[in-house]
Amino acid sequence: MNKTSIGAVLALSAAALSGQAFARDTINIVGSSTVFPFSTAVAETFGRGSFKTPKVESTGTGGGIKLFCAGSGVDTPDIANASRAMKASEFDACGANGVTGITEVKIGFDGIVLAQSKAGKGFDLSLKDIFLALAKDVPNDKGELVPNPNKTWKDVNPSLPDTKIEVLGPPPTSGTRDAFAELAMEGGCNTFPAIKDLKKTDEKKHKAVCQAVREDGAYIEAGENDNLIVQKLVANPKAIGVFGYSYLEQNTDKIQGAKVNGVTPTYDTISNASYPISRPLFFYVKNSHVGNIPGIKEYVAEFTNNKAWGPDGYLADKGLIPLPDADRKAAAASAKAMTPMPKPAH
Repeated sequence: MNKTSIGAVLALSAAALSGQAFARDTINIVGSSTVFPFSTAVAETFGRGSFKTPKVESTGTGGGIKLFCAGSGVDTPDIANASRAMKASEFDACGANGVTGITEVKIGFDGIVLAQSKAGKGFDLSLKDIFLALAKDVPNDKGELVPNPNKTWKDVNPSLPDTKIEVLGPPPTSGTRDAFAELAMEGGCNTFPAIKDLKKTDEKKHKAVCQAVREDGAYIEAGENDNLIVQKLVANPKAIGVFGYSYLEQNTDKIQGAKVNGVTPTYDTISNASYPISRPLFFYVKNSHVGNIPGIKEYVAEFTNNKAWGPDGYLADKGLIPLPDADRKAAAASAKAMTPMPKPAH
């Protein structure tokens, strides 16, 4: 066989593999449990049109991005939902596996709530209380870091109930866990001046001290199923659960949100940033799949339409806090153009 024939055979083989790689007519979406209800609502609306309803899986932000970044083709997801921004290390992992064109779409905001059954006594917690209750190591009276000795909420703060600290929350693969550690735990940690100053001299150690969660049973990893946490809170009025505001919004007949720094988690307090534990939400699109997997651009257009993500859209009814008008318009334009994102700074 001459070189021309060999080249033709290889070209045909490559074409066949390419066709096989994208022999799928349903969009596959993975990632954040917080974004899951919003993505599912869009998928169901989208599926009533001329495309099949996308498959949406709640794998957690970290797990979803890992699947997304594994490569291109039928066996990898088209879109990853995230309750935090993609990290530089994840962007590099994508690139190493040939996923080089990624569009980032910021969809709105969400608050992280500490909720309990409506049968329980409502909590009013400071960020300092949250840190002292859940940190692996805390300062003693001499300012030395020691293994967390606090067993009850009263141990943390004399004004709190004399009940066992029992918090059900997401695992380390969850973007909610990442954001909770950064916003709530580190926020409380920095109320101690000596630890706050540590960030200037040893940022790595500061993060380890402030964001490490205790492993003695006071914090219970409850998986990526936030609905299951809600059920467990109803069954145990003394327990507290950590999850996105949308789950509180959908279950106000069963659970209540604790005040944090005196502020109740509501649509208004999250949108105006007075509630201290709030964060942006995202999804990421694999641009190499656009045009190969049917409907990706159309799904993105449905999500970024004001009838979905606007202040009066159907996602607001599910607890999504919309972006300001100008930001929403800019995000929609970027999503429509499938503008590739730059490498994140961190």
